[in-house]
Amino acid sequence: MFGVGIDTVLFDLDGTLVDTNDLIITSFEYTLAQFFPNEKKEFNILPYVGEPLVETFSRIHPEKAAEMVEVYRIHNAEHHDELIKEYDGVYETVKELKQLGVKLAVVTNKLRQPALRGLEMARLDSFFDVVVTFDDVERAKPDAEPVMKALRQLGAEPESSMMVGDSQFDIEAGHRAGTKTAGVAWSLKGKEFIEHLEPDYVINHMSEIIDIVGVQQR
Repeated sequence: MFGVGIDTVLFDLDGTLVDTNDLIITSFEYTLAQFFPNEKKEFNILPYVGEPLVETFSRIHPEKAAEMVEVYRIHNAEHHDELIKEYDGVYETVKELKQLGVKLAVVTNKLRQPALRGLEMARLDSFFDVVVTFDDVERAKPDAEPVMKALRQLGAEPESSMMVGDSQFDIEAGHRAGTKTAGVAWSLKGKEFIEHLEPDYVINHMSEIIDIVGVQQR
């Protein structure tokens, strides 16, 4: 059906398929307030959104990083359902890709349980047979391991696959794995940031992926 074009699309989760921006920022600010109650701790989270939490918190307080991760995750879980939102066109696009026979997977640096909950809340869980999370790998994105693991489980090749995400960790992981890459313009970090990463495609609306896959098939 697909020839030498794209027959596989891998998606990041947070900030790509599901709008968790408010949840991430709120949980991060709450965690800082717990560990620095007597000072306004300034830290720009935006460049690090998408990387494993322990690495981000290690930049702030190496000795307390593990504890900070735990506080963040508890707050995140407690407020998850009330703060996440759907992005326009994501459900319809993923559904159409599935109907077209495109192989689909989620590749995220999030833990498995909250990742699956996010997919369920966004009504996307039935479309993905493969979900690779932080729990499933030794080296998270931007390493190629999560992408390669998803491709193996799907029986897909990098040359006919595309990694879609909102951060440098997604684009770099795709590049390292040898897939095509697409950056989403609705990234919390901004469209210019995504363009600077030089993905193969920058998409302004998720529905554009249908055209990319269609063009690649011809």
